[in-house]
Amino acid sequence: MAKDGYKIKSLPPMNMVSPFIMVTRVGASNMFRDRIEITEAEKYIRKKRAEGLKGFGILHLFIAAYVRTVSQRPGINRFIRGQRVYARNNIEIDMTIKKALKLNAPETCIKAEYDRAATADEIYTAFNELVDQYKNTADESDFDNTAGFLRCIPACLLKFVIFFLKLLDYFGLLPRALTKVSPFHGSMFITSMGSLGIPPIYHHLYDFGNLPVFVSYGAKYEENTLESDGTVTKHKYIDFTVVTDERICDGHYYASAFKYLKNLLAHPEELDNPPEKIVDDIR
Repeated sequence: MAKDGYKIKSLPPMNMVSPFIMVTRVGASNMFRDRIEITEAEKYIRKKRAEGLKGFGILHLFIAAYVRTVSQRPGINRFIRGQRVYARNNIEIDMTIKKALKLNAPETCIKAEYDRAATADEIYTAFNELVDQYKNTADESDFDNTAGFLRCIPACLLKFVIFFLKLLDYFGLLPRALTKVSPFHGSMFITSMGSLGIPPIYHHLYDFGNLPVFVSYGAKYEENTLESDGTVTKHKYIDFTVVTDERICDGHYYASAFKYLKNLLAHPEELDNPPEKIVDDIR
């Protein structure tokens, strides 16, 4: 058993063989683009801010919806290790943040772990506490400290060290202390292009680590829509892109998961309460 998951033994034969055919995560990447109509999302955000959740926004909503989706579609929280499919024990969301919105401001990677039953309020609180820890202090993140240590190793030796770490990772022997701070390990990496005022990018997955999903979302925009009665209505949208590791589950499962995610974003009030039931992954 891996330190952060268990090997699934009941998959169909093709799902067990495909990681040996598609060896790298980049080679197994699927990409798609979609958009969400955010009328209800913006109403929900205004309500949350009125309740005292200062700065509650689309990012918190996306993370809350994704955590809830994992609680009902746990297959998207699997990962590949040693050419085998594992079910992850927890939910870890990775993100890069700038300490200030300036061109040359330093970036840092943060990772937050969430309970599968977490509500939007709980996710907001946990996420903001983590971000404030690094934005409002001179502290470096655990990832920065680790990267800083590796940077001190001579280049000729560093190449061997990275190879050795990859080897340990392949066999599930990488210390949990490293995977807990690594942005290359986790349930999902999310990045906001909206804060930069640009459309979302298709961000590649990493061949090091086990991250199976990368989500990017863009800036808000308005669009006129011709309704069935002939009237024209203005709607507001956000585009988002998703890059997935196709080896962890099939297309039908992915489609079901992201339809569920979009429904939550269209009806975010469901995130005010814990899920009625949490679905466990197969064994």
